[in-house]
Amino acid sequence: MTPSAPTSPPDRVDIVFPLAGTLVPRDHGYALFGALARVLGDLHGAPWLAVHPLGGIPRPDGLLALHPRRGSLRLRVVPAEIPRVLALAGKALDIDGHRVHVGVSRVYPLRPAEALTARMVVIKGFQEPEPFAEAVKRQLDALGVTATIEIGRRRVVSIAGDKVIGFGTTLRGLSEEGSLVVQRAGIGGRQRMGCGVFGPVGRGAGA
Repeated sequence: MTPSAPTSPPDRVDIVFPLAGTLVPRDHGYALFGALARVLGDLHGAPWLAVHPLGGIPRPDGLLALHPRRGSLRLRVVPAEIPRVLALAGKALDIDGHRVHVGVSRVYPLRPAEALTARMVVIKGFQEPEPFAEAVKRQLDALGVTATIEIGRRRVVSIAGDKVIGFGTTLRGLSEEGSLVVQRAGIGGRQRMGCGVFGPVGRGAGA
């Protein structure tokens, strides 16, 4: 039997909202997801949404200092859902007791890059670097994408009271189409909580 060709993931765009605030938890993915759901409604199982981790300067007290002039909330969504997330503009988000205010958004198309990185990728059942890298390769193969895989720091995040282990992950040597496919599909799970969301190397992906 001839194997079927990989199914191309749906198109996505990044919607970027300026954020006014000072501090949020460094481990903020689950709390940020909850704050978004309180404004946008039930987001559990929403395959159209991925949330980039917030960028900032990590502090030794477990908090993240948001950049005062360029702090932003970046959501990756399918175009049909843009109207839904626009409701965030002008709202205040409570991220585990830390309040931030959301500005007016801008929409950006995804751009191909030869190298992409994600602050943390989570693949259930894979908590050691070598088996994890093999699991990443299997997901890339399923997408029809070829890349050199670099596994970075082991990271731990709290999600609904559980400790979840993942790794920083960088992909290099991507074709233009392969780069777009990875950005649209992501790698691994927990993408609504800041995991497995890829952007160009050098843009910054949180602390």
